Amino acid sequence: MSLVPLGAPGDLLERTRLVPEGIRIPPELPVLPLKDAVLYPGMVVPLVVAKPSSVQLVSDAAAGERILAIVAAKSPTLESPGPEDVYRVGTAAAIIRLLRLPDGTLNLLVQGLSRIRLAEFVRHEPYLVAKVITLEEAKEWPPELSALARNILGMFQQLGGITPFLPPELIAAASAIEEPGRLADFIASSLNLSLEERQEILETIDLRARLERVMAFLSRELELAELGRKIQSQVQQELEKGQREFILRKQLEAIQKELGMVDERTQEIQELREAISKSGMPPEVEKEAMRELDRLSKMPPGSAEATVSRTYLDWLITLPWNKSTEDNLDITRAQRILDEDHYDLEKVKERILEFLAVRSLRKDAKGPILCFVGPPGVGKTSLGQSIAKALGRKFVRISLGGVRDEAEIRGHRRTYVGALPGRIIQGIQRAGTNNPVFMLDEIDKIGADFRGDPAAALLEVLDPEQNHSFSDHYLGVPFDLSRVLFIATANVLHTIPPALLDRMEVITIPGYTEEQKVEIARRYLIPRQLAEHGLASELIQFTDEGLVALIRGYTREAGLRNLEREIAGICRKVARRVAAGQMEKVVVVPEVLEELVGPVKFHSEALLGRDEVGAATGMAWTPVGGDILQVEAALVRGRGRVVITGQLGEVMQESAKAALTYIRSRMQELGIPEDLFEHYDLHIHVPAGAIPKDGPSAGVTIATAVASAATKRPVRKRVAMTGEITLHGRVLPVGGIREKVLAAHRSGVEEVILPKGNEQDLREVPASVRAALRIHLVEHMDEILKIALVGEPIPQPAAAGGS
Repeated sequence: MSLVPLGAPGDLLERTRLVPEGIRIPPELPVLPLKDAVLYPGMVVPLVVAKPSSVQLVSDAAAGERILAIVAAKSPTLESPGPEDVYRVGTAAAIIRLLRLPDGTLNLLVQGLSRIRLAEFVRHEPYLVAKVITLEEAKEWPPELSALARNILGMFQQLGGITPFLPPELIAAASAIEEPGRLADFIASSLNLSLEERQEILETIDLRARLERVMAFLSRELELAELGRKIQSQVQQELEKGQREFILRKQLEAIQKELGMVDERTQEIQELREAISKSGMPPEVEKEAMRELDRLSKMPPGSAEATVSRTYLDWLITLPWNKSTEDNLDITRAQRILDEDHYDLEKVKERILEFLAVRSLRKDAKGPILCFVGPPGVGKTSLGQSIAKALGRKFVRISLGGVRDEAEIRGHRRTYVGALPGRIIQGIQRAGTNNPVFMLDEIDKIGADFRGDPAAALLEVLDPEQNHSFSDHYLGVPFDLSRVLFIATANVLHTIPPALLDRMEVITIPGYTEEQKVEIARRYLIPRQLAEHGLASELIQFTDEGLVALIRGYTREAGLRNLEREIAGICRKVARRVAAGQMEKVVVVPEVLEELVGPVKFHSEALLGRDEVGAATGMAWTPVGGDILQVEAALVRGRGRVVITGQLGEVMQESAKAALTYIRSRMQELGIPEDLFEHYDLHIHVPAGAIPKDGPSAGVTIATAVASAATKRPVRKRVAMTGEITLHGRVLPVGGIREKVLAAHRSGVEEVILPKGNEQDLREVPASVRAALRIHLVEHMDEILKIALVGEPIPQPAAAGGS
């Protein structure tokens, strides 16, 4: 910003219509803060305004009396100074010229009119408006002040003769000013003064005191200029011509030596050196930082290398090398916090309390590396936040879904433009402590391409034997991650590399039962949605029956996200009624759900249907929880071919072949004609053909469907089954029993058939679900057929066609 005096010659002022004297200053003015600048009365200043609030201020002022209050901001770094961030003495200024640029910014020319004091701020938004008091200056002055002004003018002319930054035009403009006060302001605006010194001149209303202060500043500038001439003559004898930059540097160093001052560059290096010493770095890291600081001190300040080096040092200094939060080892308090935030999840809570117990006995115990595995919506991510709250630690979360670049974990080397540390170090710096709870979300969705494998980079991060000296490519020095409590989350385990999975303690978080969902909705979901929609509990009430009907008819999930969406939808309907003036209380019961959320989306009876020939109900495990699976088999006249459809994987196709071999080996016992499969084609189909399916657990379901189609005996649809089948009909145990049984219970199944080898897995199934189902534990396929098939064999159709 440049200050242009009224009397200065120049093309700019010749084209500018200046404000006439005697203009009235309103009692209230909009306040425009300036950064690192002070406007004096009588000065003309060009300004560029880009901030939206300031653009509005200038536009409103230009539409009115074209007068505003200009004050200096106390700190040039503040983007939006408030009343406490600006000086109270400023200048009333008139807008002389205004130009709006295409990008929305304003170019304007303002002229200082009079000193003012901000008495009271009457408005803060969208910009500051204050009541102002005009500070009148003396219109007449005694002869001694004229003499003092003449001495000041002489000193200014003398300074102009020995310094290059005061051009002759400026000296001539000062000589043309007759008023002592205006002369003092003009000279103050021309000297190289600090913001505080310029503001001091503005706040000095007494004319004598102002002239004496300006004279003191002129005396200082004259001494510095004379000293500079002396130093220049001394240095110039030692250096060759053409080394202008080196000469200027020597002059500056000599001036600082004489005055006992330190330049900004030297001060910056000294501040960095002190910051490195205070940062608590390990000795080898501090040695590297000091070496880099020495390199920085020898670089030109504006070079690209200096910027890279300074950024690197800033990262080293701001990392929490020895800053850590103290763990709250009160196990009772931690138990209470975990219970308040999450219902059930006893395994996870028990593991965290065990960690606290070990920490209370051994202070230097390493942080565990946990992996929460479960379907979406069961509270894995929010559980990490509760753990941090219970421990009294900071919480950091990064999402690894879709990450394909190894540098995202380890960082880029500093040779690359725009290099930064990896996400691990960035998260640690963001936390500000070296022992946060660090959540690696969606670790099962990491990718890999030509840029490297992020999962391989995580091997060091998640290994307690290695992460005490984790090396980020950008830092190039080791950082201790052993005190960090890492928590990874995943929906499935098979996509996680075995070496990475081996480093984590896997804790399974299964889906919720119907009773658990009702309780969670009552404790957490409903209060949260009522608060988000601004509803009081007197306006809406959810009954247990209504919640059960909502869960059964409108959601089919292991987690709670869809349930919370449906509750939010009901709250929106009620909020709309309240906004329309209908204040009667809404009681959510099964009868009003269709009115509030629409028709029922899931019907257990329609899903299971009636007992059919060749259609069996299986149980499947998916990444989003358990589900029931329909398997169909049909015999059509042909040449004995076997057709398998439904986008089945290789393992599932092999299970179908094993099931068919078992049925053929038992044709006589089942009453199946021996030549049936020679004259009929067998078609096995699993609906939902767009979804890939695989695994051995559908073997018994396929065998039951084939046996039903061959014997013409219907399969009981209210019976669901799972298990792997062998050629001899033995039923082998499978995984995911808890999720499968919960899915069967959600779907209205009354009986389930499980392998005898999975009997111990039933302990994971809630007691309420076990009580609601009739569970059969079998060892052989013959037992399943006795339970699942009903009625007597139906005679074969006489004509060719479907079964």
